[in-house]
Amino acid sequence: MTHPRTSPATPGADTAADPLTDHAAATRTDHATGTGPRPAAGPSDPAPGTTSPGTTSPGTTPPGTTTLAAATPAELRDHVTAGLDDPARGWLRRALDEAAAHPGTHGPISVWELRIAEAGRRCGPEHADAARVLILHAARADAEALSRVYYQGTGAERRAVLYALPHLVPGPEGLPLVEDALRTNDTRLLTAAVGPYAARHLDAHQWRHAVLKCLFTGVPVDAVADLDRRAEGDTELARMLTDYAAERTAAGRTVPADLHRVLTLTDPPATPSAPAADHG
Repeated sequence: MTHPRTSPATPGADTAADPLTDHAAATRTDHATGTGPRPAAGPSDPAPGTTSPGTTSPGTTPPGTTTLAAATPAELRDHVTAGLDDPARGWLRRALDEAAAHPGTHGPISVWELRIAEAGRRCGPEHADAARVLILHAARADAEALSRVYYQGTGAERRAVLYALPHLVPGPEGLPLVEDALRTNDTRLLTAAVGPYAARHLDAHQWRHAVLKCLFTGVPVDAVADLDRRAEGDTELARMLTDYAAERTAAGRTVPADLHRVLTLTDPPATPSAPAADHG
């Protein structure tokens, strides 16, 4: 099934869709069929993994994991239900039961897709990403279903799809979604895109550019899954990092400490100490 690429490629367009679209749009059309209003989600929510290294957004990252993509469904459910009040906990339980009972598409849009759209309003911004990921798991969404949700969804819904990819799509079929996210300058979407699925399936050229994109947009490299292993001995990545550092220096700008951290991983013995971090 071919899905229209409705995800905006320009930074401004993507930012406009998230966080405002969730509550500003009254309805959204099911673009796969051209029919049926789709209820908008609640207020957008901050993405896990976008905080400074060593910190996390409260209520978003389960204990013992680094991102939603690394958590098992059981870990997510335990963490989320512990933080929800009774009405939200009951809503999530019903949403997961519905998704498990009716995983396919029924009519213009499946019931679990409607619940994904409601998650921000029902569970609150701190838990909405995790709730959406849990619903995708319960629905056993395949690559086709995930693509539909991604391309028709808000920025928050796209993030959930990216976080769910490692567990739901064993092969490279989800790569177009990662590639789409990497074309934006939405730091929350980029954070979700460089998780375990990208580490597993992006080729060397794409992965290097994803690392550079993180440095360029200010996404902490802590968000890049499997960074140490993939950067080790990568002389081409070292060249790209060195060129980028030279460009910043020539422009009178300081070089991000994260750049030197990654450069050290490519060839630890040959890499000089990092200068002060870029605060500009």
